[in-house]
Amino acid sequence: MRVDDGSPVHRMLGALGRFCARRPRTVLAAWLLLAVTLVGAAAVLGRPVDNDVALPGSDAQQARDLLDRTGSGGGTGGQLVLRVGDGRLDDPARRDALARVTREVADVRHVTGVDGVSVAAGTLSPDGRTGWLTVRLDVSPRQVDRALARAVTDAAASAGAAGIEVTPGGVLASAAERGGSRDSELVGLAVAALVLLLAFGGLVAAAVPLVTALFTLACAVSAVGLAGHLVAVPSVAGTLATMVGLGVGIDYALFLVTRHRRLLAEGLPPAEAVARSVAGSGSAVVFAGGTVVVALGGLAVAGVPILGTLGWTTGLVVVVAVAGAVTLLPALLALLGHRIDRLRIRRRRPAPPRAAGAGLVTGSGTGLVTDSGTGLVTGPDGRTGAGPEGAPGAGAGRTTGWARQADRVTRRPWRWALLALLLLGALAAPALDLRLGQVDAGDEPVGTAGRTSYDRLAAGFGPGVNGPLTVVAELTPPAGSGADPRVTGLTARVAGTAGVARVTPVRLADDGRTVALTAYPRTAPSDPATAALVRTLRTADVPGVAVHVGGATATRVDLADRVGARMPWVIAVVVGLSTVLLYAAFRAPVVAVKAAVMNLVSIGAAYGVLTAVFAWGWGVGLTGLSGPVPVESYLPMMLFALLFGLSMDYEVFLLTAVQESWRATGDNRVAVREGLAGTGRVITSAALIMVTVFAGFVLQDDPVIKMFGLGMAVAVAVDATVVRGLLVPATMALLGRANWWRPGRRRRVGERLAGPSS
Repeated sequence: MRVDDGSPVHRMLGALGRFCARRPRTVLAAWLLLAVTLVGAAAVLGRPVDNDVALPGSDAQQARDLLDRTGSGGGTGGQLVLRVGDGRLDDPARRDALARVTREVADVRHVTGVDGVSVAAGTLSPDGRTGWLTVRLDVSPRQVDRALARAVTDAAASAGAAGIEVTPGGVLASAAERGGSRDSELVGLAVAALVLLLAFGGLVAAAVPLVTALFTLACAVSAVGLAGHLVAVPSVAGTLATMVGLGVGIDYALFLVTRHRRLLAEGLPPAEAVARSVAGSGSAVVFAGGTVVVALGGLAVAGVPILGTLGWTTGLVVVVAVAGAVTLLPALLALLGHRIDRLRIRRRRPAPPRAAGAGLVTGSGTGLVTDSGTGLVTGPDGRTGAGPEGAPGAGAGRTTGWARQADRVTRRPWRWALLALLLLGALAAPALDLRLGQVDAGDEPVGTAGRTSYDRLAAGFGPGVNGPLTVVAELTPPAGSGADPRVTGLTARVAGTAGVARVTPVRLADDGRTVALTAYPRTAPSDPATAALVRTLRTADVPGVAVHVGGATATRVDLADRVGARMPWVIAVVVGLSTVLLYAAFRAPVVAVKAAVMNLVSIGAAYGVLTAVFAWGWGVGLTGLSGPVPVESYLPMMLFALLFGLSMDYEVFLLTAVQESWRATGDNRVAVREGLAGTGRVITSAALIMVTVFAGFVLQDDPVIKMFGLGMAVAVAVDATVVRGLLVPATMALLGRANWWRPGRRRRVGERLAGPSS
């Protein structure tokens, strides 16, 4: 796939742009019909989520499958955590209130039964002040929505008259707070609108990318929500899709609108400007979006279902954003015509005249213009916007800040390369201490239902009550009763294991082949000691018994182990595929390999910041959390695939401009200067939008979403400044003509391979 003029993609997108420009109302009607269908269906049918983590082939999954086969796996269960400030829950004065609450909750639709509070069941704390009701439901976890959680909680409200505080826990807490505050989206949109307004200088031009992004985002997120009726989609998927959809949707539209307005200013009719914008910038957008999808597709080798789901849901949003950029946006631009420049807040600066012999338009794939877009003129000495002595030469165009920076970097590339490496090394250094763990409800911000119920149970029963382990054993031959020596031996072995606080009575299947019990650790679910306990129990030596350990906590332990083992494979696949795509686009192997390596650098910086903030606790209070939390086990792998793809966006836009200048001049340093100068401003604007959108999601309550938001914001900020602004141009200046070496072909320097730029 190539993104230059004359390529099949370029011609195809040009034809698509002309169609959208000729029939804009037809295109808009099609998008409107799609949006009404998807958004309406999601509103009527709902957007179910399922945070249950399955991990085929793991020990925890074997335990789960054994219980499911015997019918003892149980259905969906939620909790209502009860607490009194004085006295006991089982005081005679409160027994009637508890009985009434149990009956009223049991009458709620979808509730099949309620297990009461009692010392015998282990659901009443030793001091009697804390306990929990187990609410059994006839629906799957993904079908437990906010309405059902509220109905259950409201049914228990009568307990307040007896001085009993009721807080939903488990799946009920997650559902009760689902779809909460939209502050993160609003903050991101507000800052994005401001950046667009400053970049374009007009209200209409700034509004077009926002409208396009929001329209396509509504379609994509609704589709992801509807997919929850067919497959298990975790709650984080919708939030991550919104985060990425806003960022790439606005960015892709920004590049096309920038190109379109420049072509209008040069005198092209609106329809032709639309066609050329889609052919030029649209090619780069399609390629950039394709790299994101390919990188996310690399998660398939991880063998982790939750990562696969997050990969395709996020990839779907990117595909819809690309589709909107090359169809919906052109239709809007065609309808607006020259009105795109209406409602200006500042006068538009006229494009400077082209210097004789310059006339270079870089970035045919990106629509970013070097001389007419920034006023950059290359003098006879190869310095940008300056005469032989560095002073502005006669007829030189306006020299921008990025042009001056490009000149500094290419004149002293070693200095700037070392500076960039020192900065990136300092940011990435904490990643050497990165340890994968699992976030639990105790890591949520204070005041949320999940955190409140977690803290109350931990205070009443000990921290391990929030992370029970299900010990399941296969018996061959079957046991006749619970008095079988293998059953009693298993119970004694588990109860006597260091780190186990208590165990529940064993449950023997009807066929006598499966026995299960629940072990409560002495430590919290996220504590490394709990993970060590899981591994210890799995090695329990009980004659005639094959032991498995399951439950949510054990599954997360297996997830961390698998992610750690598969991470190198995912990195190899993503880097390899992306390098191949870059080579196909630029036909320069050195450039392709270097670009892949540069992307790894910015991701390393993101890992370092995540470790320092969340694991070490440096400034973690600023994120809304009360203290350090473990980095979720699957997050680094997901971040790697996502950030590697997103980093390619800016790499493609920059390299396309540099390559076009190289083809025209045959001077590598001039090409690097002009490429950076011509793309610096628009890449910075696009990156600023994406950074603010991502950073806004740090306001979410979910610690995992906070990690995604901060990690992605840091990576994009570092990538667009230190990497693209310093390291990439410095290394390209040092490599010289080697950047453009092609195996098997000798080329004359300066030969123009691309057709005339549009």
